[in-house]
Amino acid sequence: MRSSLSRSQTTTKTVIETEYGVVAAQHSLAAEVGAQVLAAGGNAVDAAVATSFAIGVLEPWMSGPAGGGALMLWRAEDGQAQALNYGMRSPAALDPANYPLSGAGQAGDLFPWEHVVDDRNLQGATSIAVPGVVDGMGKMHGRYGKMPWAELLTPAIEFAQEGLLVDWYAALIIASTTRALAQDPDAAQLFLEDGHWPTITGWTALAEKRLDQSALAASLQQLADKGARDLYDGDLGEAMVKDVQAKGGCLSMQDMRSYHAHFADALTFAYRESQFHALPGLTAGPTFRHALGVMEQTNMQGAVPGAGAFTAYATGLKSAYADRQAHMGHDGEAPGTEGCTTHFSVVDRDGNMVSQTQTLLSIFGSRVVSPSTGFVMNNGIMWFDPVQGRPNSLAGGKPCLMNVCPVIGETGDTRFAFGASGGRKIVSAVAQLSSFATDFDMDLAAAFHHARIDVSGGERIMADESLPPDVISALAAEHPVTTTRRTVFPYAFACPAGVMRRKGMNSGCTEIMSPWGDAIHEQEVAQ
Repeated sequence: MRSSLSRSQTTTKTVIETEYGVVAAQHSLAAEVGAQVLAAGGNAVDAAVATSFAIGVLEPWMSGPAGGGALMLWRAEDGQAQALNYGMRSPAALDPANYPLSGAGQAGDLFPWEHVVDDRNLQGATSIAVPGVVDGMGKMHGRYGKMPWAELLTPAIEFAQEGLLVDWYAALIIASTTRALAQDPDAAQLFLEDGHWPTITGWTALAEKRLDQSALAASLQQLADKGARDLYDGDLGEAMVKDVQAKGGCLSMQDMRSYHAHFADALTFAYRESQFHALPGLTAGPTFRHALGVMEQTNMQGAVPGAGAFTAYATGLKSAYADRQAHMGHDGEAPGTEGCTTHFSVVDRDGNMVSQTQTLLSIFGSRVVSPSTGFVMNNGIMWFDPVQGRPNSLAGGKPCLMNVCPVIGETGDTRFAFGASGGRKIVSAVAQLSSFATDFDMDLAAAFHHARIDVSGGERIMADESLPPDVISALAAEHPVTTTRRTVFPYAFACPAGVMRRKGMNSGCTEIMSPWGDAIHEQEVAQ
C-alpha cells in the first residue's frame, strides 16, 4: 500500500557551530536545562546529571529514576575515555518457574522471545528489574561533578511540580499505550482520563492539560536532600519496594542495597585512521565493534556513501548481529517495534563529553506506577530469554543484556559523542553515523540528515526510500529490502542525538524527525 504522506514536504534541523558547550537531547527543555548548567559554570558531567533527571520527567515513558542505562565519558584534561554502566539487574528472588511458556508462539514486544503466560516478563510488577539510573548519576557526580547535587536536580523538581504539558505529541504517545496503562490503576490515574487518553492541550480552545507529577516531584526532592543512595538504602527505596511487592513483584531492599553502578575501562579500538571508545560487557558495544571491523574490510570511496558503502554497512551489521545472537542471547528476528529509550550527548567548552543512554526498556516500561514515589517502573526482565539453557536465559540476580550503544569517536581533529534510542535499531544508526563522520568527513548536520538503513538481526533490511536507486538496488541484490520514510511516529529507524567538536568548535543535533528533540548551546540560555 502506498503511503498517503506528503511527497513534497522536507524536514531539517539547524546545526550551529559555537565555541560554547552544547547539549543535544530528545526533549528541548531537557537540553535547555543542561545548557543552563554549562552556562552557570558546570562541566559536561554536571550538565548530564541535570539533563538525566529532567528528561525523566519530560519523557516519563522513555526513562526515569526507575530505569537503567550506561554512558561513555571523555575527560579532555587527560585524554581518557571511561564507561559507566548503570544497567538493571533481575531481583535475586526471581524464580524462572514463575515465567512459564504459554506455547502461543512469539511474544509481541521488542524481542522475539517465546510467549510467557500473562506476559509476566513484559508487563506488570513481575517484569520489574532493579533500577540503576539514580545510583549511576550519583556515582558520576561524586567522581567528576563540580556543582552541588541538589542544584542539579532542581530543574527536574520544578518540571514535576508543574506537571508535563500534554501537547499533541505527548497525547499521541499516551494513546499508543492506553490499553496497557489502563491495567494498572496508578498508571491509569497518572496518564489517562476515565480510562481514555488525555485531552490535548491547545485543541481548539480547550484549557491547558498537564499530568499530575506531584508524587514524582516529592521523590526527586528527597533525592536532592538525601542523595542518590536514598533510593537504595533509605526511605525512598523502602516505599518503592513496598509498592512493587504489593503489586506482585519480587524486588527487595536487599536487591536495592546491593546494587552499585560501576566505572570500567572503555572498549577502545581502531577503525581505519580513527579511534572509537564504546561500552564493554553486556551492551551493544561489542556488537558495534564487530560491525565496524567487518565494514573496515571495504574501501569506502566517493564524497558521500554510495552503493558500496551501504552494502558494507549491511554486511557488517548482519555479521555483528549473528555473533550477538549466538553468544549474547538474542535469537531470531525482532517484531517491527522500537525500544523506548532516550539518548542525549553533551560537550562543554573545554571539550569534555558525555554520551548517555537511559531507558525503561518498553514504552512506559512495565506500565506500572509506584504510587508512593510517582516513578514509572521499568520492565527490564524482558531483556532475558525466558527459555532456559541459553546465554541470556532468565535467572535471579543477573545483569540485563542491553542494546545501548553510546560511543565517543575520534578522527583527525574531530571528536564526537553519538548514541541513539530505538532498541535493536540503535547499533545500525550509530555505526552508520560513525562511518559518515570518519569515512566521509561529514560534519554533524550532513551526517544526521543523511538517509540510513536499519539492520536489526533479521534477514530483511529497512531502507530509507530517499536513498539513491542504485543503493537500494545494490542492497536488494543481496538482501530482502523494504523501503520506508522517516516519520515522526512510529520511528522506522533509531532516534540518534550527538555532539561534535571540530577544529575547536562545538555543534549538536538530534534525529531530524523528532518533534521535541533539540540541541541547545550555553550561550542561548546565558543570563
